[in-house]
Amino acid sequence: MLITDDRIDAGKAFDWGRTSAEYAKYRDIYPEEFYKKIIDRGLCMKEDNVLDLGTGTGVLPRNMYRYGANWTGTDISPEQIKQAKRLSDDAGMEIDFYAVATEEMDFPSGSFDVITACQCFWYFDHEKVMPKLADILRPDGKLLILYMAWLPEEDRIAKASEELILKYSPGWSGAGERRHPIRIPDVAYDYFELEEHEEYDLMVPFTKESWHGRMKASRGVGASLSEEELAKWDEEHRKLLDETAPEKFEVLHYAALARLRKIHSYY
Repeated sequence: MLITDDRIDAGKAFDWGRTSAEYAKYRDIYPEEFYKKIIDRGLCMKEDNVLDLGTGTGVLPRNMYRYGANWTGTDISPEQIKQAKRLSDDAGMEIDFYAVATEEMDFPSGSFDVITACQCFWYFDHEKVMPKLADILRPDGKLLILYMAWLPEEDRIAKASEELILKYSPGWSGAGERRHPIRIPDVAYDYFELEEHEEYDLMVPFTKESWHGRMKASRGVGASLSEEELAKWDEEHRKLLDETAPEKFEVLHYAALARLRKIHSYY
């Protein structure tokens, strides 16, 4: 599904379905600490009913399945959902996945204890989505927004790879990340209150091949470049890594979370 949003990449169209195979193979990269931060807060476990928005290939539900929650995942891309179903079925996991835009969901009121949004919250039409999320959460339900990004100003491999992405996608708005709290739109506070936020650093291990795959499965590369552009980027990035990176290395990232609670005055 082709997506165009003036807020993202200067309006350049992208389609996650074009890179779903690489996404499934190379973007399941969150370290264990990332998941431990969720469990330490008593969320997404012990029979909780959890909805994962923008689930992609189901990375969050699949990695947290062992903690006992009942998971549902939604994503706007049918190709991403196809990969999510394949991976969860192969692992013997019972997870419900639906290809539907967050703005178009129609779950009954009070269906979920927790809603997660990992690496996707900024894509939504918040004026439409925030009341919907409040409605399908149970009283005192939680909205957990999660994010992780490399830090190009502090990691030389990340910086070099990012510069190459910008060569082919100069309007790509994923560049230049620095540590910051997750931005919450004003409309969210009509339905939720912010309970906490946290930002912390992570070292994420890669090989040349897995980092190359991670870069390819990004919005500014595999989801948006033409076949000709992608072939040229692929050749240049492999050469870049051969010249600058060891076979195995770590890339400095930061992660952020924001936990919000559905407010009583809403219902």
